[in-house]
Amino acid sequence: MAKKTYIKAITEGIDIALAEDPKTLVFGEDVGKNGGVFRATNGLQKKYGADRVFSTPLAESGILGMSIGLAVTGWRPVPEIQFSGFIFEALDSIVAQMSRIRFQYNGTKNAPITIRTPYGGGTHTAELHGDDFENFFVGVPGLRVVTPSSAYDAKGLIISAIENNDPVVFLENLRLYRSVKGEVPDDKYTVPLDKANVVQEGKDVTIIAYGGEVSEAQKAAEKLAKDNISAEIIDLRSLYPLDTDTIFESVKKTHHVVIVQ
Repeated sequence: MAKKTYIKAITEGIDIALAEDPKTLVFGEDVGKNGGVFRATNGLQKKYGADRVFSTPLAESGILGMSIGLAVTGWRPVPEIQFSGFIFEALDSIVAQMSRIRFQYNGTKNAPITIRTPYGGGTHTAELHGDDFENFFVGVPGLRVVTPSSAYDAKGLIISAIENNDPVVFLENLRLYRSVKGEVPDDKYTVPLDKANVVQEGKDVTIIAYGGEVSEAQKAAEKLAKDNISAEIIDLRSLYPLDTDTIFESVKKTHHVVIVQ
């Protein structure tokens, strides 16, 4: 098992999804030949062809509108929105259509769409290139919202997201793309979409975090330990649905909670 970057793990997960299901399609701005602005899809067009991995015009509403049409006709689209700050151009497609398909069709149709988009500040990027809108998507019924904090979870969660039949907003923290490395199996594995991870056990306080803030929570826990305070760290992984069982179990033990966003 080799050490891989967060973004390399995502690429491997998408690669596996494309290999296993010929109905899986990957597309977005610069996603094809260029492999995306962050190279998350690097080499995939050459491997699977321009019919399955391709670039689109700069039109987020068109990207996600096309995703909906593909999904209800049997395809499994994996669109990329280049930065989460651009996603509001496609708000109607997400809120008024994609999230409601299962309800509108009384369960006879699904929307197996995985929207990949980078988010988060701290990278000295320009306007609309470092936004955090995860709290908005958590409030949209019918959507799953997922954000991995490690390379291992990035691969396992992207595979789970693509294979599931609900629309997923898959949030990738910009700071983690090449700064985070971890042991990642070469073969296929999955991580449950709705199960939080207890990163560190403790008895005095529960620190709840996700995405890029998990590492910050770990740094805080190290400082607390010097004062003999034992912190338990929960990585949510899934922002919706929320794994309340894991949270409640921890809080019953520690009686104190700190939420890091």
